[in-house]
Amino acid sequence: MLLQMFKSKLHRLRVTSTELYYEGSITIDAELLEVANILPYEKVQIVNVNNGSRLETYAIAGKRGSRVVCVNGAGARLNAVGDEIIAIAYTYMTPEEAQNHLPKVVLVDKDNNPLENLSY
Repeated sequence: MLLQMFKSKLHRLRVTSTELYYEGSITIDAELLEVANILPYEKVQIVNVNNGSRLETYAIAGKRGSRVVCVNGAGARLNAVGDEIIAIAYTYMTPEEAQNHLPKVVLVDKDNNPLENLSY
């Protein structure tokens, strides 16, 4: 049996742009993805702190150091520039692996700069 576990998240990102007529996904600064251990094209859940919406999509690496967070495609209807969001990645593991698993949490400031890395 495999359990789906919380792997990592970028907490309180601020949406910098939206692109409604893009094929989908969320573009996040490559450095932020790296710090949070989220790979390009990995499935992520996007939780909007401002309006409570949730969506699943995949991450695209944006320009390193740009601090871009651009919600693309249909998700652009659920997120506005300036909204705070949480990008969460999950993984599957055995119950034995889950016993010692510590998810990675990256807190960011209002400009999407990483502040602190936490492991629960």
